[in-house]
Amino acid sequence: MRSAKILDGMNNAPNRALLRAAGLGDSDFGRPFIAIANSWNELVPGHVHLRQLAEAAKSGARQAGGTPIEFNTIAACDGIAIGHAGMRYVLPTRDLIADSIESMVQAHLFDAVVLIGSCDKIIPGMLIAAARLNLPSIMITGGPMDPGEYGGRTLTALDLCGEVERAKRNEISAEDLAVLERHACPGPGSCQGIYTANTMSCIAEALGMTMPGSGTIPATSAMRLNIAKQSGVQIMRLLEERITPSSVMTSEAFENAIRVGMAIGGSTNMVLHLPAIARELSVELPIQLFDRLGRTTPCLCSLYPAGSFMMKDLDRAGGVLAVMKTLEPLMHLGAMTVSGNSLGERLNRVRVLDRRVIRPLTDPVRKDGGIVILQGTLAPRSAVARQVTISPNMLRHQGPARVFDDEDEACAAIRQDKVTAGDVIVIRYEGPMGGPGMREMLDSLEALRSKGLDSSVALVTDGRFSGATRGPAIGHVCPEAAAGGPIAIVQENDIVEIDIPGRRIDLRVPEDEIRRRLSARKGRKPKITVGYLARYATMVGAADEGAMLHPSPAHEAR
Repeated sequence: MRSAKILDGMNNAPNRALLRAAGLGDSDFGRPFIAIANSWNELVPGHVHLRQLAEAAKSGARQAGGTPIEFNTIAACDGIAIGHAGMRYVLPTRDLIADSIESMVQAHLFDAVVLIGSCDKIIPGMLIAAARLNLPSIMITGGPMDPGEYGGRTLTALDLCGEVERAKRNEISAEDLAVLERHACPGPGSCQGIYTANTMSCIAEALGMTMPGSGTIPATSAMRLNIAKQSGVQIMRLLEERITPSSVMTSEAFENAIRVGMAIGGSTNMVLHLPAIARELSVELPIQLFDRLGRTTPCLCSLYPAGSFMMKDLDRAGGVLAVMKTLEPLMHLGAMTVSGNSLGERLNRVRVLDRRVIRPLTDPVRKDGGIVILQGTLAPRSAVARQVTISPNMLRHQGPARVFDDEDEACAAIRQDKVTAGDVIVIRYEGPMGGPGMREMLDSLEALRSKGLDSSVALVTDGRFSGATRGPAIGHVCPEAAAGGPIAIVQENDIVEIDIPGRRIDLRVPEDEIRRRLSARKGRKPKITVGYLARYATMVGAADEGAMLHPSPAHEAR
């Protein structure tokens, strides 16, 4: 055991003395040290209940012969960070989370790791840490929030965005809005639809890094506690059998996860997170792979915000395993899972319990996946769109560009009626480096919805979008403006042409004019020059490679 290096022998008496000061004793020292890395805090609804899951996991690990020791990492809430400069910090927390877990585990020589987290950047940050450490590891996710209900209506936090605009137009009273606010989010868990949080929870299960059912069981269900305890027991088996993330998160497992993300109509943010996790295992996930798998994977689910079904409905229909059962002909069934058996063995007894929620391969929602990868003269490397949330009339669109150098300018213009039907809004210098932090553009899309323009105006950006995004949104444009991509030289009234079925996004400007503008382009002063984001901007890579921090030379050599 690694922990023997700090526990065994006379030379380690000072180490043991310090551990005794923390409440450990002789019986604890003779057992493997199990890290319980928890993102619990009192702020984020996806995390407020994670203390209970940690206690259940610790109980399971003790029962199976381990010494579980809990520590915390950070968790930021995308929903609370929407609409202000704080959103720039959310994606960069993914790397802080991974680094903090790595630091705690390596500094104290834990033998195995249980990761407990929810929400958008926390789950991928924890999986990055697991991949990097490559110690026996298991993930426990917190589960989705129950939908709100009021007056016979199902509610989510996203619905409140529209209600706010209605209140501003005096269509409902401030008192009505306050009542809806109190009912939209009834308790703990990740927001109710297939936003990034629940997308990544499903992805974690599809990768094989959680116990079965973890992706969709509601946060308030007692089954969630049972899974946590099972995970605590199972980490000891993983340690005994030396099953590590590199034997679970293989290239085949990543392909399975991408197909599941496509089939459930998941968030575009998975295109950022999966390559970042894979890099730590030296698994290549080029963005073209997402396109190839997306073309051959049908979308089977119409989950909110693209459709009306909530995460609880997906769980009732059989969850992630039922989706994978439906996709069985496309799955790598030999992929190992942390439950100690292969995916094929996991699927043996799985049934789909509601074909309205999980459609059969013969009658999918769409014949291709929920996410598409575009290329063209505006995005020579790539751009990403979530086609399942785009109205059919906007799948092909061209119009004059309305150009803004950050989202705040765009939102102001929309709300001041300076954007009209047919326009293409271009928001730039919001990428990983230029933002910095690649903040979500949910505010601008909701402003378009409030003006009734979401079926006639497209939005293109080098930033990214929330999993709650609805409407004609194209993000992750690469190269980004700050890196000298063509999006930096778009001018007012240039024609932008979007062809999502054809996987194209083009700036209808002569090639020689594009070259002339690019050669004449001058660099911009960084928006932020102090603190973490200033450092982040100098280290972060491109969105089409996962917006990963540049690796050390040692990592590259490995």
